[in-house]
Amino acid sequence: MSEPLHFLAVLREDLEAARHRDPAARSMLEVGLAYPGVHAVWVYRLAHRMWRVPSLRLPARLVSQLARAATGIEIHPGARLGRRLFIDHGMGVVIGETAEVGDDVVLFHGSTLGGKTMRHGKRHPTLGDNVVVGAGAKILGPVWIGSGAQVGANAVVIHDVPAGAIAVGVPAQIRLRPAKAAFDVEIDDPAIYI
Repeated sequence: MSEPLHFLAVLREDLEAARHRDPAARSMLEVGLAYPGVHAVWVYRLAHRMWRVPSLRLPARLVSQLARAATGIEIHPGARLGRRLFIDHGMGVVIGETAEVGDDVVLFHGSTLGGKTMRHGKRHPTLGDNVVVGAGAKILGPVWIGSGAQVGANAVVIHDVPAGAIAVGVPAQIRLRPAKAAFDVEIDDPAIYI
């Protein structure tokens, strides 16, 4: 697949991810026109391509700041975001320069993937695949959030979270997720979309 066609396929995946994960979404057209989280991710994808060319880093930052002004979502163009990221509502979401986000991640409004030091180098979190970050949650520093983990609303995470665990509270405490019955499938279970 050519690069422009691949890029368009990724943009369509972003639309489909929002459509499947938000029960309020009525159509792909609505998602494409009215979802600031999708718009912010699309602009990020353009800015990130620019960021990879050293002479385009300043323009990439300016493009990302325009997206921030338009959507209320700040994604540094140096961050590495996986496929099918869904930012629900979005206002106040911040994703720092060295953050890494896996595939099929959901971020709710007001969540932060931030740093806690002013030093150069890796200073933002890494999220595995299928992670859900609740509204207002702050994940700070170069911590690892394992695949399938959930971070509760307003939690402040400053330590690693194992795969499949739940982190809640300030500072966040780790809770193991109870075993699911074989017939119990949640609406937002990413496995049903693969």
